[in-house]
Amino acid sequence: MATFCLSNAKSFLPSLQSSFPSSPSSSSPLSIHTQKPNSRRQLIWCKAVNESHFPPPILISKRSLYLSLTTTLLLSLSGSHGCFDANAAILEADDDEDLLQKVKQDRKKRLERQGLINSSGKERGYLQDLVYKLSKVGQAIEKNDLPAASGVLGQNVETDWVKNVNSALTKFSISPEEKSEVDAFNSSLASLISSVIKNDVEASRTSFVASATAFEKWTTLTGLVGELKGL
Repeated sequence: MATFCLSNAKSFLPSLQSSFPSSPSSSSPLSIHTQKPNSRRQLIWCKAVNESHFPPPILISKRSLYLSLTTTLLLSLSGSHGCFDANAAILEADDDEDLLQKVKQDRKKRLERQGLINSSGKERGYLQDLVYKLSKVGQAIEKNDLPAASGVLGQNVETDWVKNVNSALTKFSISPEEKSEVDAFNSSLASLISSVIKNDVEASRTSFVASATAFEKWTTLTGLVGELKGL
């Protein structure tokens, strides 16, 4: 308690001068520390100041302190950032589950499609013949030799090879996208045959590109792109 009074003596001394009698031998207020009769008064005054400025200590048990620290830690972990992380983790878990289900479904479809392809050798043969025919027709059109292209295509879409190709396309087409490409191919093929018969080179080129593009997209969608040679 005396240490506190000495360390703060400079700030408190002016107010204490009126409480102590002046000494003839010393004009400095610091002389009060050497006067024994006033030592008790000084200690009493310091004690009063200390008690008035500092509240009494609060006694806390070790168990209470532990509970308080634990609660603070839990609250900090369950704050806004913690809640955000938890919600994000839940969303990520749901996304992972949906992705896993999608992967399983896609794998199941691929296996079913592969089984269909493996068991449909005749239809694959029809499609392989179509690849060869399109290659020959493309070469003939490139040379402006439309009679040669007509000899490969035939006079209309009622020929056997066109019917066989359509049966294969229908068998392997499952999704709406695949069926849409089949429609685009059939429409372009009909235009190609008609343009070749009319000896219209430009229209033949345009129809040939449209037919080849639709067929290529279809083979990609169905997985047959790797089963046919020349693509």
